[in-house]
Amino acid sequence: MTDDANAHPDQGPGDEAELSHFDEATLEALPAPDPDEPVDRADVIGGGARWLAAWSGRLLLVAGAVLVVGWVALRFWDAILPVLLALLFASVLWPAVAAMRRVGIPQGVGAAIGLLAGIGGVVGLFSIVAPAVAAQWPTLWLQAISGVRKLQLWAAGPPLNIRDEELNNWINQAIAYVQEHSGELVTQALSLGGSLGNGIVTLLLTLVLTFFFLKDGTRFVGFTRRIVGRRAGFHASELLTRLWLTLSGYIRTQAIVSLADAFFIGLGLVILGVPLAMPIAILTFMAGFIPMVGAVTAGALAVLVALVTNGFTTALLALGLVVLVQQLEGNLLQPLLQSRVMKLHPAIVLLAVLLGGTWAGIIGAFLAVPVAASVAVVLRYLGELVDLRTGDRTAADIEWVTDDGHTIAHQSERSGAVFRALLRRRTAEVVEELTDPESGDGLPRREAGWLRRLTLRGPENRPADETLTEEPPADERSSEDRAD
Repeated sequence: MTDDANAHPDQGPGDEAELSHFDEATLEALPAPDPDEPVDRADVIGGGARWLAAWSGRLLLVAGAVLVVGWVALRFWDAILPVLLALLFASVLWPAVAAMRRVGIPQGVGAAIGLLAGIGGVVGLFSIVAPAVAAQWPTLWLQAISGVRKLQLWAAGPPLNIRDEELNNWINQAIAYVQEHSGELVTQALSLGGSLGNGIVTLLLTLVLTFFFLKDGTRFVGFTRRIVGRRAGFHASELLTRLWLTLSGYIRTQAIVSLADAFFIGLGLVILGVPLAMPIAILTFMAGFIPMVGAVTAGALAVLVALVTNGFTTALLALGLVVLVQQLEGNLLQPLLQSRVMKLHPAIVLLAVLLGGTWAGIIGAFLAVPVAASVAVVLRYLGELVDLRTGDRTAADIEWVTDDGHTIAHQSERSGAVFRALLRRRTAEVVEELTDPESGDGLPRREAGWLRRLTLRGPENRPADETLTEEPPADERSSEDRAD
């Protein structure tokens, strides 16, 4: 068979490079108009529609399951929130508790000491902030009034040319609005009081759960393994350990980044002579645990204080300082520290914070990144199991964090080898069925379409037994092959 005979009828000169990696058998299976075996467009469209319908049904089932899980989570949110917060707080205190256990201190005593030390640290931060704010508040109030008057004078001049009468009119409108909606404001205040009460209860429950997580957390993996069974227990042990390492690594990394932001911004504000530099630095540290949004909010507060106290020039310098520190954080510290822990693209982090803040406010923004990182850990783990099944990766290519993970790896490699062998066997049976002209009972076997022949006869899909796909000599080919 000559090269001209092998060429596809619709092939142009620019298609030779695309078809050069196919062998002769694959080129013969490429689609071509055949008057003897016409392909109806309805069959092709129907096959595509069936594929689309099947995957649409799967996506609808998955979306329905996600909606059900979300509905259940909302119904039990008052119980889920303390658990999530307690896990994050326990991940911060766990290194200290583990160190005390290694030196012989009972884990219950170490948990109590660690929890009290954590509470003492938070109370100590507020004890630093409150006296500083109380001492500088009168001066800050007078400077703020002076700054507002300067802004008023600036707004009265060009290009704004806002007169005092207009400002007074706006103030009167605001007062009238408050008077008209006083009933709604009282209702919101009462609901805020209820929210504060719920917040206090949530905080107390979080502290209690944190103590038990620190005291009995090492038993939870074994407890989970007894519930899910032995085979699933290997996966539970490896996956839960990965989730714990991700959460603890995120908190420690974010604490380092927030501490660097607070130190440099606080130092810059002290140099610029901005009041409340220490409280702003502490607020920057706390707000840093909400990625991107928290740092911007704390920086805006620092610039506002500098504007109303020290003037426009100092505010510009403070703005430059905040932007410089945040650029160093976003381009140096976070990629260097969090890339090994989170393995999340910054766009995913931003979207997670925005969605979390929209759905659940500040708490949602705070929990958004840990939840997104946990979902990424689960998906990454499933992808590794798929790679082991397909043979794209071996157990040595994956970093396992537990002994159970190594057991899973070897089992998955063996089951993957069996899976691939069965797949090659089924492919060989189909190839044999399609290449034999007649079955044993004398009935003709079904013909394969061009796409099926292309898939089965491609070089990458050849079975292990080469005799099943080896091309017969030219003199032993059927009359239909010679006619092609």
